[in-house]
Amino acid sequence: MESKFNMKKILFAKPSITKKEIDYVNDAVKNGWGLNCYDYIHRFTDKLKNYFNSPHVWPTSSCHGALHIILMALGIGRDDEVIVPDMTWIGSVTPISWLGATPVFVDVLEDCLSIDPSKIEKAITKKTKAIIVVHPYGNVAKMDEIIAIGKKYKIDIIEDAAEAIGSEYKNQKVGSIADFGVISLHGTKTLTSGEGGAIFCKRKDLVDKITIIESQGRNSSRKADFWVDEIGLKYKMSNIQAALGLAQFERADDLIKKKIQIFNWYKENLKPFSDIFLNPKPAWVKNSYWLPTIIFGKSWNFNLDKRNRLLNNLNKKDIALRPIFYPVSSFPMYQDCPNNVVSQDIYKRGINLPSYFEMIEDDTKYVIDTIKKELVI
Repeated sequence: MESKFNMKKILFAKPSITKKEIDYVNDAVKNGWGLNCYDYIHRFTDKLKNYFNSPHVWPTSSCHGALHIILMALGIGRDDEVIVPDMTWIGSVTPISWLGATPVFVDVLEDCLSIDPSKIEKAITKKTKAIIVVHPYGNVAKMDEIIAIGKKYKIDIIEDAAEAIGSEYKNQKVGSIADFGVISLHGTKTLTSGEGGAIFCKRKDLVDKITIIESQGRNSSRKADFWVDEIGLKYKMSNIQAALGLAQFERADDLIKKKIQIFNWYKENLKPFSDIFLNPKPAWVKNSYWLPTIIFGKSWNFNLDKRNRLLNNLNKKDIALRPIFYPVSSFPMYQDCPNNVVSQDIYKRGINLPSYFEMIEDDTKYVIDTIKKELVI
């Protein structure tokens, strides 16, 4: 007889919505208009500044939009190059392409799946204008080494912490370590505004530039008469989104603590497995474990067929596993990079496990027990 937790659908991620979120959003819907139309945006901006200890913050409608604004503020365009990790979501890359610049794909480290600092310098040319550092699945990149490279070559560093809200590197929140950072507040993330993101900036000399671009080119001193100084972008977060985001960040510690607990449940249940690798946690890192990740070692002889069969079979049992990202260089709009050997191999052997606030320990046990049966362990 199947146990009771076998009978429910286990998603890979979902938000935790309480009365607080509903009350804030209802208030924004009822009262957040006219002179009050920015109230929750201002409150949310202050909350983000405090949480990330960042002097300048702009909530946005998406993480993609946040990256687009930063790259535009840095003047990146045609004939420029931006270094990015090869294994990441396409959203880290498309803003580069939209500006006419060229993404240069660098391989990732096998343990944390973030960009390999030892490969960055080899990819730098006279055209390199920025390096985007992605913190995947809650894991944290080797920021000291990367920032040192940026200083050495006078290249701007942008942190993409879309998947790592709550992760820390040497007691600093990722996304706020480099001069520029972004986060995602998509509905699958640990904290959400439904859809959304934010920009973090330490560079005083670019605050006005970012503000003008973010305001569709309008000069903040002349907003009343709709004067526009330059071509800008429209990625503003709505007051309603900000209400939801504010309520979520007021619960940030509990939401992140639950993610860590879920990872630890999985870790315990995975002890019978040999030659697998989970999200790493070096001594100087706090990993928020957005999605617990399994990399199967070479002894498993994993390939795309075996990975996809596992995903499909668990999906039939209402368990939503997720594959890790393809190398972006393998997509048809970019040039393949066969020398990025980790990125070209590891996606065939990696899966993300379900993780969301409502999960209980029995759910994680059921997920792992089902994987065991499929893999005949």
